[in-house]
Parts: sequence; C-alpha cells; structure tokens
Amino acid sequence: MAATPIHARDLHVLRGRYGSSLDFPAVSSHMECVGRVMALGPDTEGPQVGERVVVAAIPAVPGPPPVGTWQEYLVTDTHRLLPVPAPLSDFSACQLAVNPLTALLLVTRELDCEPGEWRLQTAAGSTVVRLVIQLCGHLSIRTINVVRRRAAVEEIEALGGDEVICTEDEDLMQRVAETAGPPGVRKALDCVAGPVGAQVSQALAPGGQVVVYGALSTHRQTDPAALTILLQARSVIYETKTVRWFGTASPEIALHALSQVSDLVTDGVLTIPQGRPFPLEHFTEAVTAAEAPAHGTKPLFVLDDSHGVHHE
Repeated sequence: MAATPIHARDLHVLRGRYGSSLDFPAVSSHMECVGRVMALGPDTEGPQVGERVVVAAIPAVPGPPPVGTWQEYLVTDTHRLLPVPAPLSDFSACQLAVNPLTALLLVTRELDCEPGEWRLQTAAGSTVVRLVIQLCGHLSIRTINVVRRRAAVEEIEALGGDEVICTEDEDLMQRVAETAGPPGVRKALDCVAGPVGAQVSQALAPGGQVVVYGALSTHRQTDPAALTILLQARSVIYETKTVRWFGTASPEIALHALSQVSDLVTDGVLTIPQGRPFPLEHFTEAVTAAEAPAHGTKPLFVLDDSHGVHHE
C-alpha cells in the first residue's frame, strides 16, 4: 500500500451513520487506494508483481471487498485492480476510482444532459463537482454551480463553471431563474441536502429531477435521525419534480466506467489534484483536516515510507 484517501463516507461509517457500525477494533475504509503488487495467489491471473495499481474497493466492482484500505498490506481480488496511468503520482492515483467514477456516472448515466443544456449543482468546490465541471465542459453542457463562500467563485469560474452562485450573499432561486430563463433548469445534482438542497428542488422547472448523492450539511451531525433531506410538498405533488438517490451501477457498468476514467485522465480531460498526505500515526490530525470546512485538497494517508512524508 502506498496511499489511501479519507472520504466523507469513511467518517460516516466510523460513526455508525449508515445504520450499522464497525465491530471495533477494525481496519476502516473500503473505498480506494494505490500500491504495488507484492504477490499473486496460486493459479491467479492479474498484473505483474511490482506493477502499480489502484484498488477499486467500491461495492459495484465484482469480487469480495477487501477488509479495509487504511493499512500497510492488503489482500484483494484481481478484478478490483486498475493499472495506474503513468503520469499520475500516488497522491493523485489513490483518488482515481471513487470520485472520478462518481462524476462520470453522474454526468453520463444519472443525468444525461444534452449539449447546451443547463445543469444545476451544489458543493461546486468539492472534488466530485470539480470533476463534473471538467466533464461538462468536455461535453458542452452548461453548469450553474453553487458555493458557500465568495472566495470560491473565481476559482470555479477559472475551472470552467459557466455560472457560479454564492449562497453567502446571493439568492439561489433568483439567480437560477435569471440564468436559465423561463424554461428553467430541469436537472440538478445535490450532495448538501438541508435548506440548500430544498432550494435546489424548488428552483427546478416543473417535471425536473434532482439526483442526491450526499448530505454535507449534516457532515458533523452525530444523530443519525437528524440526517434529513427537506422537500417542499408543492414541488413533489403539483410540479411533479423528482428527487432520487444516486443509483448503484452494475459491476459491468462500473468496470467499463473505470476504464473510461483512466482514458479521460490519460487524455488530459480529467485532472485529479494531489491529495494532502498524512502519515498513518497522525490519524487524528488527518481526520480533523478531512472534516474542516473548505479543507482544500483531500487528506490522505501515506503508508509507504519512500514518500518521505513527515509531520511535526
């Protein structure tokens, strides 16, 4: 193992927010990592010993899931191994599977927009939406991007976001109406939930749909019963708007999409930023950074001493 990121999902699992909790002591994280193949099991076909690979430990990929990626060595099924594009560092490669795969499926499978069509999306500063913006630009889909802080607006515009709404000092629904015009926005992505998610559903044109794939507004909420998504009855009943959860891809779709992600990274369509490295013994500091508002690049654990990562 070389490096593995800290995802919001990992922290939810640690706190039992998904309706179940780990049986401690346990190795956490079941998402993704990067490392080198040390050995293959008997009669096993796969990458060569010494090859650098990403472990895609996501549920949709076939084969039994590994125990957890926050450890120095890992045994896993070869179906979960993805060769690493040569230009990627370990600090970027360990983020190759989950967020880029999510972004690609959100753009091409969950909400298939036409070129020139508007798409509304919250948490535009997040890793997933940054990738979505890159993909939408590649496919000529126009984006309306919602951020919390005025300081983030210029950065999202530079990334290729067509319009940026700052909830710190702007009215979301008014700006969406001004931007999209009378037809309105028919498709939206939301990973915030709470009041912002409710405004997104209200801002949709009648018959529009929102795909929800997270609840960042409850990120620090310790009571599972408080993890709520607010909906206006009028939007659902009279305006026939749809709010649905991000669907689960089949293993075939997931593996094909992972191959597409690798090609998009190699071709320069998608850029995965370097993560912020922490040695495993600085677990508390790393998790604190992962939960901090506007933490910037994704915190990740570095498990290979050759990287020379040290913290005072």
